[in-house]
Amino acid sequence: MLGDNNMKRDKTQIMAAILNTCINGANKTRVVYQANLNFKTVNPYLDTLVEKGFLDTKQGTRILYETTDKGTGLLETLVNIEETLGE
Repeated sequence: MLGDNNMKRDKTQIMAAILNTCINGANKTRVVYQANLNFKTVNPYLDTLVEKGFLDTKQGTRILYETTDKGTGLLETLVNIEETLGE
């Protein structure tokens, strides 16, 4: 998806990877591995995406993150920008 493995990702590419991972719900461990992050760096991204309404949290035995409709819209926009720029 977004980004090239040979280049450092920017914040929007990381957020897009998180939003994509959480479309069907994901716990923090899954987000870390699917979005290729670590536990230290994932927290500020999750906090920002939840705070801005792009992710919802569901409490259970673990916190589950789920992409909201607003988050899906952002993800689609980010993908379109990436495709338009040809990167």
